[in-house]
Amino acid sequence: MLASAAAGSTTLRAVSEQRRMALRGLHHVTAICRDLERTTAFYRDLLGLALVRRQRSDDDPDARHFWFGTEGGPPGSLVSFLEYGEMEDGKVGVGSTHHFAFVIETADELAAWRDYLRSHGVECSEVFDRGGFRSIYFRDPDGHILEIATRGSGVSGG
Repeated sequence: MLASAAAGSTTLRAVSEQRRMALRGLHHVTAICRDLERTTAFYRDLLGLALVRRQRSDDDPDARHFWFGTEGGPPGSLVSFLEYGEMEDGKVGVGSTHHFAFVIETADELAAWRDYLRSHGVECSEVFDRGGFRSIYFRDPDGHILEIATRGSGVSGG
């Protein structure tokens, strides 16, 4: 179901089953950080993601743009950061992102992540049972909320 944004309408319409322009999944998420060295220390050195690309932003050549993900950087594994050291802090609300989630395989691995993060001084939630999966929450150095979730349907009961 899609909202007709172009017409300013909130009417929903069904997307055709035969639609040729089908979305196939999530490619990457891009967030803004204050300091890419600090961000690299967190995402690469603490969380273990590969730093797959360092560059200037294609959209803003004055901003550095680092990409983290699994080795080789396939779509669906990528989170990137644009560095804006002097930008004011964001505000939570409509138009902002609440959190993004990484996936792991087992509940035992999730408990190990919780303990690992806490042992490295990262405040971390207890394990939440979401019905179809389990997860923990914590924040990166810029305050982005992160989730680590076990595989599951992503919807309660499934």
